[in-house]
Amino acid sequence: MRTVTLPTTDHGDVTVPEPRWCTGHAVHRVGDRTGINHTGPEHRFAFGDSVLMIAMLSQYPCAEHASRDTGVYVEQTGYAATLDPTRLRHLAAALTVHAMHLRTLAEQLAAIEEAGR
Repeated sequence: MRTVTLPTTDHGDVTVPEPRWCTGHAVHRVGDRTGINHTGPEHRFAFGDSVLMIAMLSQYPCAEHASRDTGVYVEQTGYAATLDPTRLRHLAAALTVHAMHLRTLAEQLAAIEEAGR
């Protein structure tokens, strides 16, 4: 397994295993060791020009009070709109496609968990 060394404010440089799915740490913000976070590619779920949510694999390998397990981080935006019947059907269709992609992420996560056992 590859490793990455990141600077922290409380423990100096910290070396941790870096999962294959991690996209790297080019935008690492120096902070506490517990804030070291591996993230996978960001998946944006859109409707028209609006982003409805984002999702990505995530892991905090040095967490002290939360889980160190890999999970999928999901963040919903504040999308709000009044839609006519046609646009509402289009939104429903987009959400159906997004649900399929979320299921794919769930399968990726299950495979990662299984490989770690």
